[in-house]
Amino acid sequence: MNSTSSAQKGKLSDAFVSVRKLWNIVLCGYPRSGKTTLARRLVADHPYFARIGVDELRAMLFNESPPCRDEFLVYSLIAEIRDILLEKGYSVVIDSTAPDNVTRQFLLTTKVKNVSRLLVALNVNREVLTQRNVQTFGNADAVFAWDKRWERPKGGIPIFKFKSNTMEEFEAYYARLKELLASEVHPFKPEFRPPLITLKEIRETLKKFLRKSA
Repeated sequence: MNSTSSAQKGKLSDAFVSVRKLWNIVLCGYPRSGKTTLARRLVADHPYFARIGVDELRAMLFNESPPCRDEFLVYSLIAEIRDILLEKGYSVVIDSTAPDNVTRQFLLTTKVKNVSRLLVALNVNREVLTQRNVQTFGNADAVFAWDKRWERPKGGIPIFKFKSNTMEEFEAYYARLKELLASEVHPFKPEFRPPLITLKEIRETLKKFLRKSA
């Protein structure tokens, strides 16, 4: 029993060392682009990672598909959960469509110090996205709906473009992402990417944006 316990502790220690700094990762991408698969894979491979599923939170609170009756409440809770996890020493991956830059900036900005932030944009060809949505939902309505809200990530947001048209491509980009997360020196460290505006300003901007979009 003791040897098993020691082995388990060793695995946890190795996993912790493999990701040397805290990360606040926000996934963005169209429905069926591979966001949840990626988020769950990160958590499975790294015991000190935690996933926050935005759709699950909406369903738990309101049993509604996005956008729900109080989007600002949903995103405020996401931010609170994220900060609690970061303060406890867990890196966070937020599994969200995050189609616009205001939402991305809000989710990437935390009050916790010394956290590397990264937007991972899932990049899938239109034909593949359409096919996946038809297979899952019976139509491609979700793709057309997100066309109206989708914005290209703006400059100043640390971004990793993740292609996942096939499982082989997914695995190749996942290996690159793991190397980045394990790196001691990377361009997304806090000292290289200071926030341009305050958290309070970002919250107010998101609140106004969500009201306007409702």
